[in-house]
Amino acid sequence: MRPVVIVSREDADSPRALVIVVPLTTENRGSRYEVEMPRVPWLKHQGVANVQALAAYGHHELLEKRGRFEPHMLDRIKQATAWALDL
Repeated sequence: MRPVVIVSREDADSPRALVIVVPLTTENRGSRYEVEMPRVPWLKHQGVANVQALAAYGHHELLEKRGRFEPHMLDRIKQATAWALDL
């Protein structure tokens, strides 16, 4: 399974066992839908977060937690997502 960044809020009272994710990919097309991510030791390759492929995953689909990106990177992903959704 492709690595993802969870972008939804933590909600212990959520009506569904879902999280909203942005997948990571090594295929950088240089578009505004992509956020270049830093090289981190817990991923095999450096890549981009592809906000155009925003998705919802069930909690049971999340296999393992590999690490955590810095808050400023999550902010960049959220800004790109807001742009992509015209919010």
